[in-house]
Amino acid sequence: MTSADASQSRFLTFRTGGRLYALPAGEVAEIIRVPSVARVPQAPKALLGVANLRGAVLPLVSLRALLGLADEGGARAIVLDGGAPVAIAVDAVEALVTVDAERIETRPAQLSAEPGERVTGVFPQGDGAAKILDLQGLLAEAFAQREARQRQAAATPVAARQQVEAEVVRDTLISFEVAGQEFALPLAAVQEVVAVPDAITALPRSEAPVAGMIAFRDQLLPLLSLRGLLGFAPAPASDAREKIVVASVGGTLVGLVADRARAIVSADPDEIDPVPPVLAARTGGETRIKAIWRGEDGRRLVSILAPEQLFREDVMQRLGTARGAVKTQDAVITGEERKFLVFRLGDDEFGLPVEAVDEVARVPGQITRVPKTPKFLEGVVNLRGDVLPVVDQRKRFDLPKLDVGPKSEHADGRRLVVVRSERHRAGLIVDSVSQVLRTTADAMEPAPDLTGDITRLVRGVVNLEREGRIVLVLDPAELLTRAERGLLDAFKSKAQAAS
Repeated sequence: MTSADASQSRFLTFRTGGRLYALPAGEVAEIIRVPSVARVPQAPKALLGVANLRGAVLPLVSLRALLGLADEGGARAIVLDGGAPVAIAVDAVEALVTVDAERIETRPAQLSAEPGERVTGVFPQGDGAAKILDLQGLLAEAFAQREARQRQAAATPVAARQQVEAEVVRDTLISFEVAGQEFALPLAAVQEVVAVPDAITALPRSEAPVAGMIAFRDQLLPLLSLRGLLGFAPAPASDAREKIVVASVGGTLVGLVADRARAIVSADPDEIDPVPPVLAARTGGETRIKAIWRGEDGRRLVSILAPEQLFREDVMQRLGTARGAVKTQDAVITGEERKFLVFRLGDDEFGLPVEAVDEVARVPGQITRVPKTPKFLEGVVNLRGDVLPVVDQRKRFDLPKLDVGPKSEHADGRRLVVVRSERHRAGLIVDSVSQVLRTTADAMEPAPDLTGDITRLVRGVVNLEREGRIVLVLDPAELLTRAERGLLDAFKSKAQAAS
């Protein structure tokens, strides 16, 4: 480098709120359009959310909010260079300029910083001046920096979670509706539950139950109609609520098309009975139904299917020929497997580990209000003899109230997700439940370490880049603050004393 080069510096100039700012070019990795984001619940105002950048998850921060200005969105995002990338949303990017060192004013009396600004220098640019921002200083002020290990240490210890799970031995089932009846499969047999796509490839000369094939996770997935497999008439018309239950049968992944998904239920083994012998005898000792769950004191009978007995051998042979290079379960998923229940609040998707979910049900029509409780506690319901506190997750995350009137599109979609933590069991009201997502532990990225205590709520991020989706995985133990957990402890004690 020559002496002339050493006396010059390069800056990227940009505008926000009518002000002209600059950043040293060495701090800038790239400039992108402001991407769509997944919002982090209860995050500081400056954090717009997390976004996908070529397979990597990075936080998007509003410069307007950092400076205390009214947030009107941004047209461009500046990705800062560094070990933990972050994107800064700005109004417009101006130019890359070279500035002589003697033109840069650094004396405090000459910097003229506005409220909220952190300025390290200023230099003439056009008809005005460009202020050199200390963005790292602004970020450090707005967000508490925490290491991922600290977040992991704050989460519930694995041993404690295993001990809680060992205390209640129950069978977890995924139920769905076929021709107006409720059936279920063991959760262990189900890989995912996904929506039926618009495009399905038909298979010529296939058996009646074979509905076609779809592309699924870099492979072809054969689809079979549960109506056809169970001997019901075809549905008169699709109502856009059909779901595909992706199950492993004999090492082969198949998609079972149900009329709609119903619930995830945690069933007491004492409530599960084998199929009555007279029914088994009428089918030659074999039946597609291996057991019956007597839920809600016998008022709800759910037929538990036997995945290995759903198909005749010749049908499986045809499927094997049709699927060609379809991978087996072990070839598709490698590493430690994770399953998450995905629910929606508005346009945002969140996930909960399925082992922390007891069941998913419709929101009860009657919720008993409890006086002198926090606003997020909607009330209590009697769920099969247990008094269960109900939390409105929209209120918990400070989101606008959802219109659930009779004519609203959301009236029938809301669900009650019953979640367990180390000491509490609560029902979470969510806008809808969309799927059971299957992934691996190494596919879940850590949450961007930018929001201090808030990041304890988000255990990690599942980045579904091809689908343009980001799912924030929540930590069940952190869904309530310490003070709120104390309130529920006191409430539980009162409820037990009254019973």
